[in-house]
Amino acid sequence: VLEIAVGTGLNLPHYPAGVALRGIDLSPAMVELTRARAAELGRDVDLCVGDAEHLDLPDGAVDTVVCTFSLCGIPDHRRAVGEMVRVLRPGGLLLLADHVAATAAPLRAVQRLAELGSVPLVGEHFRRRPADEVRARGLEVLESERFAGGVVERLVARRPS
Repeated sequence: VLEIAVGTGLNLPHYPAGVALRGIDLSPAMVELTRARAAELGRDVDLCVGDAEHLDLPDGAVDTVVCTFSLCGIPDHRRAVGEMVRVLRPGGLLLLADHVAATAAPLRAVQRLAELGSVPLVGEHFRRRPADEVRARGLEVLESERFAGGVVERLVARRPS
């Protein structure tokens, strides 16, 4: 399993024992926080500083890619999704959860206003639709769920065999 933008390692307790896990993050400080969390949990995790837009892995190298609440902050989310798909083996799973464009127009308007400050200040996008990019890359979306007023989407997609 490859976790993109592993952050502080909040997802570590959710991985089953025995899963070979590699986590990358653009921030060396975040990698160190995850390393400390992994040690506290007694988890063996291969952690490294890395860029989601340029993954240092061969094609088809991983069974599953996980990315939670990170695509909204990656500058070129399309390239990042392309890299995630590239490193997935045929039949592999892509698990995403992220902030997305709201289903209701008034809420999308609020998101657009928020982005006027969040994008230039911290690179945070609220109105992206990763599911569209996943489908455009040829993955089959097996599950998709929107919640929190339609501003959060969770999806499971499979790379064709």
